[in-house]
Amino acid sequence: MAFSPSPAATPEHLLDPFPWYRAMRADSPVAYDERRGVWRVFRYASVQRVLSDYAVFSSQRTPKEHRERAARHPLGSSLISLDPPRHRQMRNLVTQAFTPRAVARLEPRIARIVDELLDAVASAGRMDVVDDLAYPLPVIVIAELLGIPPEDRARFKRWSDAVVTGPGAGMGAGAGAGQGAGQMGQAGQMGQVYMEMAAYFFETIERRRLEPGDDLISGLLAAEVEGRRLSEIELLGFCMLLLVAGNETTTNLIANAVLCFDEQPEVYERLRAAPELLPGAIEEVLRYRSPVQSMDRVTLSETTLGGVTIPEDARVVAYIGSANRDEAQFPDPDRFDIARDPNRHLAFGYGIHFCLGAPLARLEARIALGALIARFRDLRRVPDVALDPLPSAIVYGVRHVPVTFTAADGVS
Repeated sequence: MAFSPSPAATPEHLLDPFPWYRAMRADSPVAYDERRGVWRVFRYASVQRVLSDYAVFSSQRTPKEHRERAARHPLGSSLISLDPPRHRQMRNLVTQAFTPRAVARLEPRIARIVDELLDAVASAGRMDVVDDLAYPLPVIVIAELLGIPPEDRARFKRWSDAVVTGPGAGMGAGAGAGQGAGQMGQAGQMGQVYMEMAAYFFETIERRRLEPGDDLISGLLAAEVEGRRLSEIELLGFCMLLLVAGNETTTNLIANAVLCFDEQPEVYERLRAAPELLPGAIEEVLRYRSPVQSMDRVTLSETTLGGVTIPEDARVVAYIGSANRDEAQFPDPDRFDIARDPNRHLAFGYGIHFCLGAPLARLEARIALGALIARFRDLRRVPDVALDPLPSAIVYGVRHVPVTFTAADGVS
């Protein structure tokens, strides 16, 4: 099918890519983009298959001629870039940190962090949801999980932002690994970012090897599955992936929720009156403004998708943001409905690569948004301040969400 190029990456398009998705689902649901040399996929059923059928759609994300080089890049050796059987072995090693029991143990600490962050702005009657809550919360949580000192958190955010919005980021979530790893490594700024990240985590890993602590890195150094431990480059890749994925997804989920609530103030009031509805509201935010908009794969063999033949060794971009607005899966998909049921969105992926950190992201969002709603009445975005979207086709989010509010009676 013919490919209709996406509109220019203007702030308007980045904030609202959904009309383009709708047009592509209708006219070119599986289409080849000659300019970029990739196949783009827009409908729910096809996106779901691309994300889950690893026998055809490889997570290595790299055409054959670049695969050896990409494998030497830490993100090219991370969970997001592996296929079975190594993916299964590695996931079994790292899943210990994200079991329901392990995540539940973090709840009291997350609640304290949220209270401290909101205490700092409560008396002012205004805040930036990103700067004051959505950004620092996951950075603190991930840093504490990895045993990173507070003074190093700022560089965590800088690295994470650079990976998500740097050169090559527009090609899908695999841009940091696979083909994207080669492209980004050629750019001096991104090469420097990766060198800094690798050097930092290498030094941290070596310290934990000599002096183990009660942190995730120490645990992974000691963990063993089927007689095998993580290699050094695999552990580096996991740390880098956790930093980026565990930071950006939660930040954008919280900020995107506030954007949704601001558009429908009655939803915010409904959640104040019935906080038990918040988990469903979070799922609808994940569908309606998916923090991750696209993922990419490479075909291991020729295949047919949506009636279209895709050749072997082809790059395929699956648009999660479009799948989550597919009329064939979600009735009235452009309506934000916190009571939507069922809500089988693909915001955290699907199949063997379903996001390992999804329980943690949901927990952080539930605690942060629950506290925000309980403590602050009349939460409204500051008028006449234009939203500044992240310059990325991978993630959906904004740099700032300034709001005003009134502290609830008896709560400050």
